[in-house]
Amino acid sequence: MDDLIIISDVRPTRVDAVRNRDHILQIARTLFDSQGVEAVTMTTIAQEAGVGKGTLYRNFPDKLSLCQELLDHEQRDLQNRTLANLRAGVVSPLEALVWFLENALMFVWRNLDFISGGDAVIPLEHPAHYWWRQTLRGLIVQINATVDPDYLADVLYVLLDPRVIRYQRDAHHYDQAHIADQITQIARRLLTP
Repeated sequence: MDDLIIISDVRPTRVDAVRNRDHILQIARTLFDSQGVEAVTMTTIAQEAGVGKGTLYRNFPDKLSLCQELLDHEQRDLQNRTLANLRAGVVSPLEALVWFLENALMFVWRNLDFISGGDAVIPLEHPAHYWWRQTLRGLIVQINATVDPDYLADVLYVLLDPRVIRYQRDAHHYDQAHIADQITQIARRLLTP
């Protein structure tokens, strides 16, 4: 039997290409934060990043894919910070739950235009968010064995829904700090025997 030689055209990503991609993401995040997602065009991102449109579109075929990349990066960051916080075990499960609620809300607030605008709504059932519910449930079980952990996890999870947060922000003019305070007060009251 002859040995097969497989030749691959896949080349490792060049260091400068990775830097360009990261730079584009940083510039896009800055522009989105200051001007809003709808107001920023791909042309503006390319100009501000100092790259050609070809480079931009090779990395991100459209604004939606760029937004999804930003969300993915921030979601991974939240997951990593959550795991580190839980593994450290320096706070009680209730305080870990409060920390998680505050940080998940911070993620939603920062990315509200990405995840709740028009067709871009990311539903609660999306796997990227479903781990939030599982994290809440796991902490609830540790805190209070007398409550239904699934039901209470759903209640707290719904309070983090981007549509709920957008409604509270736009209809009632609540800011992030007020919403965080209310969510964490609800969690404390429901879980403290």
